[in-house]
Amino acid sequence: MLQSFMYIQQEINAFMKPYLEFKSVRKTFPGVVALNDVSFQVAEGSVHGLIGENGAGKSTLLKILSGAYYPTSGEIFIDGKIKDFHNTKDALDAGVAVIYQELNLIPEMTVAENLLLGHMPTKSGFLDRKEMNKIAEGELKFLLENISPDMKIKELSIGQRQMIEIGKALLHNARIIAFDEPTSSLSSREIKQLYKIIKELKDKGHSVIYITHRMEEIFDICDEVTVFRDGEKIETFSDMTAVDHDILVNKMVGRSIEDIYSYRPRTHGEVVLDVKDLMGTGLSEPFSLTVRKGEIVGFFGLVGAGRTEFLKLLYGAEKKVSGTTFINNKEVNILSPSKAIKEGMALCPEDRKDEGIIAVRSVDENISISVRRHFNKFGIFLDRKKETENTNSFIKKLDIKTPSKDQMVGNLSGGNQQKVILARWLGENINVLLMDEPTRGIDVGTKNEIYKLMYNLADEGKGIIFVSSDLPEVLGVADRIIVMREGKFVESVDRDDASQEIILSHALPINN
Repeated sequence: MLQSFMYIQQEINAFMKPYLEFKSVRKTFPGVVALNDVSFQVAEGSVHGLIGENGAGKSTLLKILSGAYYPTSGEIFIDGKIKDFHNTKDALDAGVAVIYQELNLIPEMTVAENLLLGHMPTKSGFLDRKEMNKIAEGELKFLLENISPDMKIKELSIGQRQMIEIGKALLHNARIIAFDEPTSSLSSREIKQLYKIIKELKDKGHSVIYITHRMEEIFDICDEVTVFRDGEKIETFSDMTAVDHDILVNKMVGRSIEDIYSYRPRTHGEVVLDVKDLMGTGLSEPFSLTVRKGEIVGFFGLVGAGRTEFLKLLYGAEKKVSGTTFINNKEVNILSPSKAIKEGMALCPEDRKDEGIIAVRSVDENISISVRRHFNKFGIFLDRKKETENTNSFIKKLDIKTPSKDQMVGNLSGGNQQKVILARWLGENINVLLMDEPTRGIDVGTKNEIYKLMYNLADEGKGIIFVSSDLPEVLGVADRIIVMREGKFVESVDRDDASQEIILSHALPINN
């Protein structure tokens, strides 16, 4: 039966008409080959996934497709005809739209104005708002959005803004729509809605390109997937039933999934963190925990389990109702993050952009923001030489990929932003490191670098607590796993005794 299904799927893929073709596309910058001889096809009425590590060339290819970049060599064919895009207008006129993570909308303008920007209807030489709203209402109905055309973009959620971008593309008669990490800021409800829209686009014959770091999305919605590595196309899989997660990871990074976690055992020392009866917002009962030097403790639970809330209470970012904390057998009363840092505890937050980094400031400033107080001359003047030496040492030590220490941190990839946050805390005398979703939105290769940094810190005797919604990651990295459910501690499972079935059996709600 399975073989019959696979044969049918192969036959369907074989007869899907190629609508978009990249042929030997190459793009170079001074001293860098961003894309090298990339060739593949995207069928009409299909969703084609692109995956690869940061810097693999995916976004560069989309910028060439959108007209933002001009290829050094190679050709693009649409519906069998060669296309030569010198700017984004050329691409739009040819029916190509690319929707990036950073949405291109005007916050102070209305939904209707944004949808029809550049081709608003007129009557007797004046803007016809009635017709504009009528067109917008029809598009919003297709997009499953129950919002008014008169609402301003700034009043919408991220997911709703994403839908407006899709609507703009469709009103430009785009037959090719490319998405670059579209779900990175969406809720689960908004992701389901996006999936429905993409299926509608596919059914109507549109060709969709879909870039994501989330492997499960590739299998959820893609008909084909092309893997990129180091600016080259590694392989295109046209039969999704013949490929799995491990195969794709191996193609992306050139090594097996076991090598990604690179777990190494270590001896655990004395208790470095002892939390007794911690209670506050997000917890349904008092929580107690001990962590030893050199131990990595993973926290797993479903959404709403209370994992992030526990970290924030422990760190002093949220006010606790009760509880006692000991670090290295010393009782500490942590009422604020600044107090936690002084006592040797630091947090890498889940929301990197809003809570972890200052996006419009430099790498240098983001690394030094906490430890700067140690670089004083005569207790008054900042010793910039020492600060620069500190920053440069961590850029080298953590292999932070940045043009210079003066680059705005918001311009770096998610993985390198995470390294900047880690560099900030490594400059402090930290005994306990709290990490909330440390690899979310980070490519597989950089995840491996983050894991190695965690192991190195544990080898130095630090105690590490990390929260992750990725169960294979928790199983692959942690020495011990704490399971939470509905705001309370459920179970502690040692690594050797843990499996997906066991962890999920504790994490899933109990039906009464």
